[in-house]
Amino acid sequence: MGWPPRIARPSKTPPPLKRGRLQLHPLFLTASVAAILSAVSLSWAQVAGAQAQSSEYAGSESCAACHDELAKAFRRNPHRFVEARGQWKGRACESCHGPGAKHAESGDPAAILNPAKLAPADAERTCLDCHRNQPAQIGRIQGGHGRHQVACTACHTVHQQAQRLALRDAAVVNRQCADCHRSEWTEFQRPHTHRLAQGAMKCTDCHNPHGSAYLRSTRTVSANEPGCFRCHGDKRGPFPFEHPPVRLEGCQRCHEPHGSTNPRMLVRAEVRFLCLECHSNIGSRPALGGIPPGFHDLVSARFRNCTICHNRIHGSFVDRRLTR
Repeated sequence: MGWPPRIARPSKTPPPLKRGRLQLHPLFLTASVAAILSAVSLSWAQVAGAQAQSSEYAGSESCAACHDELAKAFRRNPHRFVEARGQWKGRACESCHGPGAKHAESGDPAAILNPAKLAPADAERTCLDCHRNQPAQIGRIQGGHGRHQVACTACHTVHQQAQRLALRDAAVVNRQCADCHRSEWTEFQRPHTHRLAQGAMKCTDCHNPHGSAYLRSTRTVSANEPGCFRCHGDKRGPFPFEHPPVRLEGCQRCHEPHGSTNPRMLVRAEVRFLCLECHSNIGSRPALGGIPPGFHDLVSARFRNCTICHNRIHGSFVDRRLTR
């Protein structure tokens, strides 16, 4: 036989099955039975959980029995679509106020959530459960309202009609903003302003109330240009000869957007006072100086209005002196 003796190894091929009979391994049978029992128990647990959860909700009809006026106004509200479809079908009220079975039984106000009385962070979380990924709310965290904990319910009346919820009417929007921004509303009472007080504009034309990454939550146009160009497109560049403040500091460097005593809504009452903040005492070139005997002799009235000659102050295509 030789040394060491050869040991017979088991064959790698499975034994042939008998004709007409399927032989299963006992471990396979045990695992299959365990999987079936686990699936059955899990399905029963889900059914029991769903039944327990559904018992906590009263339904919108129960809410309307006591809150009839709110229910009628809600039918003219965009949120009414929550009532018609989706996971909150038939329970739209409880999508914001939480399960209401206990409140319906006892009538206790403490047994129901009222977003208007919650802390701003909690009320915001309730609204953003549905409105989180909408374009209007992209800058909510960066915006001043978000940083200063101004709740959504401070501006939006959820149960009322669409004009009180979406706030599209100019008069409604301006009145809502003026309730908090008193100093800005006072600026609109100056002699020369944008036509906001007359209802031709609204605050949200220039500002995004939900916030943006820009200063004062200002809106942009054409991707990343200042929102001013939405109406003042003739001032848009690019220009071969630019006025540096326009490009580097924006329109607010020279203009008061809310109102001014200057007809052009400048930050100074007269044009020369604004221009001389940068263009004064240029000693190396006397012809450009603002002190006599320079060419621009401000004692003469003809040189006190700079824009008579330099009328392309936003930028020029042909002249670096911005005269044409």
